[in-house]
Amino acid sequence: MRNVSCHLLTLACLSFAAAASAQMPGAGGPPSVGIVTVAETAIAETTEFNGRIEATDKVNIVARVSAFLEEQLFKEGADVKKGDLLFRLERSPYEADLEAKAASVAEAQATLENANIAFDRADQLRKSGSGSQSTLDNALATQRTSAAQLRSAQAALRSSTINLDYTEIRSPINGRIGRASVAVGNVVSASSGTLASIVSQDPMYITFPVPTRQLIEFQQKRRTGGSQGLLLRLRLPDGRIYDQTGKLDFVDVSVASDTDSITLRGTIPNPLMHDGQRELFNEEFVRVIVEAVTPQKVLAIPRVAVLTDQQGDYVYTVGADNVAKLRRIKLGQSTAETAVILDGLAVGDKVVAEGVQRVRPDAPVTPQLLTTQPGTKG
Repeated sequence: MRNVSCHLLTLACLSFAAAASAQMPGAGGPPSVGIVTVAETAIAETTEFNGRIEATDKVNIVARVSAFLEEQLFKEGADVKKGDLLFRLERSPYEADLEAKAASVAEAQATLENANIAFDRADQLRKSGSGSQSTLDNALATQRTSAAQLRSAQAALRSSTINLDYTEIRSPINGRIGRASVAVGNVVSASSGTLASIVSQDPMYITFPVPTRQLIEFQQKRRTGGSQGLLLRLRLPDGRIYDQTGKLDFVDVSVASDTDSITLRGTIPNPLMHDGQRELFNEEFVRVIVEAVTPQKVLAIPRVAVLTDQQGDYVYTVGADNVAKLRRIKLGQSTAETAVILDGLAVGDKVVAEGVQRVRPDAPVTPQLLTTQPGTKG
């Protein structure tokens, strides 16, 4: 009885194994893979560099005369306009000096008027024959001396007027003002250094160094695309792409000998946002994305189709005989989703883009044409 039971159990196990093997689709057959057809695609080529944001105008406010700082008339960090009054210095000493210089001008004018009268009298007497030439010469010298003294007094008056005007320090540009470095009540002068700095806000400069080899490529793109052949985009420190685009406007005149690079500069808008703030700041570190306006025709395949070993990059191609062949390729500028092919493939080639882990060189496969491009995890 025990032998019969063992025999029945063995038969049941064999039947289950046979049923399981029958249910395995294509067991032992060629692996199923997804393929794509190599085709030309228009891609806007981009290159990234480290760069910095710089204000187009930056002014360090300094005192032009020596005086007590009486008032600070701005809020630190606020926007100011050209001509806005920022600081007021003590005016009384300069007002007194101005009055003294004005009195000197009046005195010199009176002296000159008297010298003119004396000269006219001496000239009349000399013409009538009753006056001497020496008297006329002395009168002329006195007149010229008085005229020179008047001009000197007038120049001193203008200098005093300028110094008095310097007691009111105004903004020379539109921009945003930083914090004040000197408190009210201190004596300031030209040697006191910067009282505050103002930087313009819109537009802003972008400066970034570029290897000379890539500069030549950029120049070729600008020739093919005109003055607008390149666009500048920014990747902000938090990883976001800035929503404004810029354009190149300056290439430096010298190459840095230590890095064999040259500095490029572009301009980019920095408008007010809905909260009244601006996105870009002076001296901010960013990534500069240089993008060709005119898309380039390239051969492209999904990036997941590209494999790499010690010899370089390769793909598997599938011919009419459904046999996978290893094909060495040369990649161009690629992204996480798309691989640009410079050499190794031609339009119309069939490339394995899904199931590449199941493929072996010179082994048959069961290809299925993919209707959608696989994702980066394919």
